[in-house]
Amino acid sequence: MLDTRPAVRRHGAPRTTRPTGAERTFAPDELIVSKTDPRGVITYANDVFLRVSGYGLDEVIGQPHNLIRHPAMPRAVFGLLWSTLAEGRELFAYINNLASDGAHYWVLAHVTPSYGPDGRVVGYHSNRRRPSPGAVRRITPMYEQLLAEERRHPSARAAVAASSGLMAELVAAQASSYEEFIWSLISSEES
Repeated sequence: MLDTRPAVRRHGAPRTTRPTGAERTFAPDELIVSKTDPRGVITYANDVFLRVSGYGLDEVIGQPHNLIRHPAMPRAVFGLLWSTLAEGRELFAYINNLASDGAHYWVLAHVTPSYGPDGRVVGYHSNRRRPSPGAVRRITPMYEQLLAEERRHPSARAAVAASSGLMAELVAAQASSYEEFIWSLISSEES
């Protein structure tokens, strides 16, 4: 299920972090790692996640992963993420995250379902690495178009539906599928 509600801090106060425009990055050999339960609630965050996001471990464990959702990220990307995971498949995506101090940081995320001994999904695992500047430059115009489309609609559901349709059109103009589109970016920009 797509969660489009604002993130909530541990003590129940809505997140008030506003983007500052400052960009943060991390080393090319570092991985940001987190795990969630099936609802997207954080159960594990590594030290790189904590350092780059600016949150303490006690501030993220038990919180929805959308705690770090940047408002400049199209909901359609997260709609695709959740629908892909619901099918038991992995997804690669370029994501712009929001740190606790308002800085942002781009990642190339690889999100996969985690399975229990009985074969059922028990949560999700995400590894994120630093994307190339070229990949970010190429994905940003698409995300801006998707956000503009989302802003034209009065409800989150309508916004996601409209921008998902637009994303499918934009991807189809360049590749046969979202996966192929992302892999073309990875192949041309991440090597």
